Amino acid sequence: MSSTTTSHILMVRPAHFCFNEETAASNAFQSNDTSRTVADIQTTAIAEFDAFVAQLRGKGVNVIVAQDSETPVKPDAIFPNNWVSFHDDGTIITYPMYAPVRRLERSEAILEHVNTLFDSEKRHHLEASEAEDLYLEGTGSMIFDRTNKLTYACLSPRTNNTVLDRFCDLTGFDKVVFTAVDANEQQIYHTNVMMAVGETFVVICLDTIIDAEERAMVEQVILDTDKEIIDITLEQMSQFAGNMLQVKNERNETYLIMSQTAHKSLTDSQLAQIENHTNILPIPIPTIEKYGGGSVRCMMAEVFLKPKI
Repeated sequence: MSSTTTSHILMVRPAHFCFNEETAASNAFQSNDTSRTVADIQTTAIAEFDAFVAQLRGKGVNVIVAQDSETPVKPDAIFPNNWVSFHDDGTIITYPMYAPVRRLERSEAILEHVNTLFDSEKRHHLEASEAEDLYLEGTGSMIFDRTNKLTYACLSPRTNNTVLDRFCDLTGFDKVVFTAVDANEQQIYHTNVMMAVGETFVVICLDTIIDAEERAMVEQVILDTDKEIIDITLEQMSQFAGNMLQVKNERNETYLIMSQTAHKSLTDSQLAQIENHTNILPIPIPTIEKYGGGSVRCMMAEVFLKPKI
C-alpha cells in the first residue's frame, strides 16, 4: 500500500523571486507592495527559503535543494510542485502550466539531478495540452490521497477536467471533482489552497464548496477513507491555512508543515485536533507568501521514487 507521506522533499532555491504579473489575475493571494525593491524581495525570499530548508533538515527530513538557473528569469521557480510529481511506481509526471512564464520552470536539469539520487522508470508528459489551452498544475491542482489512490481537484482555469482524466488514466487514480470559491465568490485557482490530506486527517475549508451535493460528496469520500475532517474557515484559508503538507522523517515521525501565518490563524481547538494526528512545524515565510501568493505546500515537491543505494 502506498504511503501518503514521504521523507524526501525537492525544493528549488530561487534565482529571481518576485511578484508575477502573469499569475496575479487568477491568484487572489498575491500582493504587490511596490515600496520594496526587487533586490530586497529576492534577498529576503532567499533567507526565508534557506531557513525553511534548515528547519526541515533539523527535523530529519531529506531535502534535495536544486538551484534555479539565472536565465531565463522565472519569478515562481520557488514553487516546483506545480510542474512535476514523483510517484512510488517510479513514474515522473510533468504538467501543463497556465502562465507562459511558468512553463519555463519545467527543468530537465533538475529532473536529471533527481535521477542521480532516485530510481525512475517512466516519464509522462502532460504539458502537450498547453497547445489546447488546457491546464493541470500538478499538486497545486490535485491533492493526492496516495494510500487510497484518490485525487481531489477543484476545477478552475488552471485545473481542467479533461487533463485530470488523462492523469487518472495514466496513474489509476480516481478523481474527486468539485468547484470552490473564496469569500469574494472568486473561483479558487488551486485545490491546495483550500485542503490538505494527511495520513489520518484532512484539513479543508468546506465553506468554499457552495454546492450542497458536491460538499456532501466530498465529506463522504473523506469519511469513507477513515480520515478526520478538520474544517477551517474562509478567513483562515485566506491566511494560507489550507496550504499545508504532512511529511515524515527517517524515524517515521510525521510533521504537518504550515506557515507561521497559517499557524497563527488556527484556534487552540483546531491545533489540538491536528496534534492528535501529527506534530506541527510552523515556518515563517511572509515575503514569499505576500509576493508569490503561495505558501509552504507550494514550495515542496514530494519525491516518492525509490532512493538509489
